[in-house]
Amino acid sequence: MTSSSANHHVPSPAPDLGAVASGGFLRRDLIAALDIGGTKIAGALVDTRGQLLEQARRATPAAEGAEAVMGAVAEVLGELGRSVLWPRVRAVGIGSAGPVDRRRGEVSPVNIPAWRGFPLARRVEALVGPLPVALAGDGVAIAAAEHWLGAAREAEAALCMVVSTGVGGGLILDRKLYLGSTGNAGHIGHITVDLNGDRCPCGSWGCLELYASGPSITRWAVGSGWRPEAGAASAQAVADAARSGDPIAVAAFERAARALAAGISATAALTEVQMVVIGGGVAQAGAVLFDPLREQLDAFAVLGFVRGLTVHEAALGTRAGLVGAAALAAAELGLVVAT
Repeated sequence: MTSSSANHHVPSPAPDLGAVASGGFLRRDLIAALDIGGTKIAGALVDTRGQLLEQARRATPAAEGAEAVMGAVAEVLGELGRSVLWPRVRAVGIGSAGPVDRRRGEVSPVNIPAWRGFPLARRVEALVGPLPVALAGDGVAIAAAEHWLGAAREAEAALCMVVSTGVGGGLILDRKLYLGSTGNAGHIGHITVDLNGDRCPCGSWGCLELYASGPSITRWAVGSGWRPEAGAASAQAVADAARSGDPIAVAAFERAARALAAGISATAALTEVQMVVIGGGVAQAGAVLFDPLREQLDAFAVLGFVRGLTVHEAALGTRAGLVGAAALAAAELGLVVAT
């Protein structure tokens, strides 16, 4: 990799992922993908079939300064750049915790306080030289992945969500990814689900993320008296306890499911999405989360045009963010050049 001060980040209309899904770019071409969240920064070289050929990962130093977080991004790119496959890379795709501003190439993740208006696209461009860079929110990236290769592949209208350290989402409308002007359409984590709720770090009140994110589930469980049998408290530990029948752990996931149902049903009433696809670390809890969520949706999604809403686990699992970032870059940057 080389350094360059050239700016290759040019926002474009919402990409058409249908071309990627039906053929993709040249078979040898690869996309370097980044998935940036509040706990980890993952990277991969992704091929035309959505396979991750090389991977790198670092913890996100979210409590440290902006340059520390960028340093972790640079380490991930540096590791990928040492791969013998790097010369086949045509572009870089980034899915970042949001909000993002794809017009400016900036990010302001709620769960990375040091990054406010951080020029992520420009900083990545400086690391990868002549390669173009595409930026989107992590929820949008998951929507792109599931629409390309996953559970929303045939969907006419879908909400795809990431429930992890934060809660994000992306929308498929009329069989196309809908980004909105800044790339934040579908950012469901900051819908208010409790008018009398606590203040959210985003500045609003009662946001869905305060109830359904991994840290929120853990915090509520610990505050209600639950303690892990071994190791540190985490959403995974709460999920394990819920599977064993711990009443506080079960209640923590029921509380999260009720909040998710409120946010999802409101989104469905506005957009007429027909299905919801949920991925991210918290979704790995499986039935502990999805069973109460489906029950709660029956209570919240009661109007005729939203009553048939279905809920699915993300087909691509934890690789959806990377696959989606690659798909967005391929489509948005015009790399769909061969079938």
